[in-house]
Amino acid sequence: MKNAARGWILYASLLVLFWGVWGAFSSEPNNRYGYPNEMIYIIWAFTMLIPAYFAMRGNKFDRRPVAAMYGLIAGLTGAGGQLLLFQALADGPAYLIFPLVSLSPVITVLMATVLLRERLTRLAVVGVVAALVAIVLLSIPSGGGDSDAHGPWLLIAVLVCVAWGVQAFCMRKAALVGVNDATTFGWMTISGLLLVPVAFAIMGGLPSGAPWQAPALTAVTQVLNAVGALFLVMAFSRGKATVVAPVTNALAPVLTIVLSLAVYQTLPSVWGALGIVLALAGSTLMVYSDEKSGESAVAPGAAEDDVSSVGG
Repeated sequence: MKNAARGWILYASLLVLFWGVWGAFSSEPNNRYGYPNEMIYIIWAFTMLIPAYFAMRGNKFDRRPVAAMYGLIAGLTGAGGQLLLFQALADGPAYLIFPLVSLSPVITVLMATVLLRERLTRLAVVGVVAALVAIVLLSIPSGGGDSDAHGPWLLIAVLVCVAWGVQAFCMRKAALVGVNDATTFGWMTISGLLLVPVAFAIMGGLPSGAPWQAPALTAVTQVLNAVGALFLVMAFSRGKATVVAPVTNALAPVLTIVLSLAVYQTLPSVWGALGIVLALAGSTLMVYSDEKSGESAVAPGAAEDDVSSVGG
């Protein structure tokens, strides 16, 4: 049981690896070739089919209504949030939008604490707070002077934050009601594809004049994104949402910054450096606290903790 409770750490680590690399190169198709963000979304939606295929091998698709409900909510809030983010970035300053959107783990933690009764030790609370502060600090760019600090984009950014927080909660809830990882991810893939026509409508048709390198580079980077999403589902099915959400959201940007430093020779800002320290410290505290909880869960009378720590 203790090894099962620790399983989330492996998948969260793989998520950080895949999303960290993806984050370092995800903007290349747009920055280098001017490839539309909506087209990047469309390619991402189809790359989700790759990990979905491997996830379904050897697994039975859960046809229960509850599986469809949580899977579709997780998928539509995730994919819909992505489309809303494109709209927010078209109207508002990225340096204000990303710190706001990155607070989605707050929504997840609050929902898990209130609705799932997940308990946090004092040490884990310190880690969660440190990770959340780190997420904001890592989202602050080294410069930016856009004076437009209000507008429709603000509400859209808040909606994206809530949507992604709800998505993470639904992943955890699906596991607790016995939905397997493959089914949840399958519904997420279906949801992403359902919104492809919306992305086409926003874009106004296929882009013309884009070199073949643009969709090729997009496909490579978005496969990393899609596989990372599968690892996210697997991490939430095995670990507490109050721990998994802050850890993954704090550490993935750290790897992105490190890779950017190595590839583009770009130093992080003072805020970024402080965010890295807080992310590592906060994540270490949460993992250590969860390890201790896993050890105590194997003792007699800890069956309730086992249920809340291990997903289906």
